[in-house]
Amino acid sequence: MTKRDLVVRISKETGLGQQEILDVVQKTLDYIAESVAKGDTVELRNFGVFEVKIRKARIGRNPNAPEKDVPIPQRSVVKFKPGKEMRESVLKLSGISPSTSS
Repeated sequence: MTKRDLVVRISKETGLGQQEILDVVQKTLDYIAESVAKGDTVELRNFGVFEVKIRKARIGRNPNAPEKDVPIPQRSVVKFKPGKEMRESVLKLSGISPSTSS
């Protein structure tokens, strides 16, 4: 699903104009990105949590020259942890019962 698909679907269901919906969706995404870029955690109930994690520095390997170590510096990455409802819905796709998974 693309942002455009989302806008069209919401517009059809609400009867509001697509430009109006696009403005709201874009502002929402902008505010989420802005908060995460500041290092804040963004929690959307029943959807999930966006947060910044620090990956430790480590040594990697170049597959084309495996004998040579490549230092990978520490860096910040955005992690998304799905909410309970989303996690359970996705588990149903694989035929796994949510109560049997961790």
